[in-house]
Amino acid sequence: MTPYRIGLIGLGAIGRDLLARIRGGTLGPIACTGVLVRRPRDDREIPGLTHDPDRFFAQPYDAVIEGAGHQAVRDHGERALRQGSDLMVTSVGALTDDALFDRLVAAATAGGRRLILPSAGIGALDILAAGAVGGLERVTVTVRKDPLSWKGTVAEQQVDLDRLTAPHVLHDGPVREGARAYPQNVNISAAAALAGIGLDRTRLVIVADPGIDMHVVEIEAEGTFGRFQFREEIIPTTDNPKTGRLVAMAVAKTVRQLASPLVIGA
Repeated sequence: MTPYRIGLIGLGAIGRDLLARIRGGTLGPIACTGVLVRRPRDDREIPGLTHDPDRFFAQPYDAVIEGAGHQAVRDHGERALRQGSDLMVTSVGALTDDALFDRLVAAATAGGRRLILPSAGIGALDILAAGAVGGLERVTVTVRKDPLSWKGTVAEQQVDLDRLTAPHVLHDGPVREGARAYPQNVNISAAAALAGIGLDRTRLVIVADPGIDMHVVEIEAEGTFGRFQFREEIIPTTDNPKTGRLVAMAVAKTVRQLASPLVIGA
């Protein structure tokens, strides 16, 4: 069987986990044939490792997986699609830029490819998308993380994270504004909004909570179907407290389904 070829943009927690699972053979007939990073690095064990976009895109891929942040989506997303690859975007918050979103959709259409927004670290997207077909009236996404997870963000301008003794609301408003303000922390909210009633109608509540050591995400929705509530408590990764362990696992699941004859939860 011919392997399904992927190119990987970024080599952080998601990228390293994905490569390990591909090497271990747990994702099926998938081969990573190129990895694009920001700066030169010497690692001969990584196939096709380069910091040169032209070299990375010189070979064909069935899909390009972005795991490097909003700027990577802006820099390389259109090129991947126009050169004949599907594009999986994990930094979904980048799509709060309507112009970028429209360009990516246009590039996917022109190239006959797909722009794929994986569930990554959030569940219930299938319910939101189904509800949106018949009519959603209200969606609220609440993201709670410990103060350490908000270090290096605009939260430090609002509150002393080191001395926080009670939960503090960092944002309560549309997803579009919150996802832009916290590009590394709440990409999941953008995915939920795009699956449901949109970036401007979906309410996002962001909380720094010194009483928890996990990432807690809750979704509440109401529509013509009725109502539902969803909650998850995710252990953060050791090397990046902004990202939960489930994110890499979920991305690997979506990559596996790209090459699988069986797709569950589509």
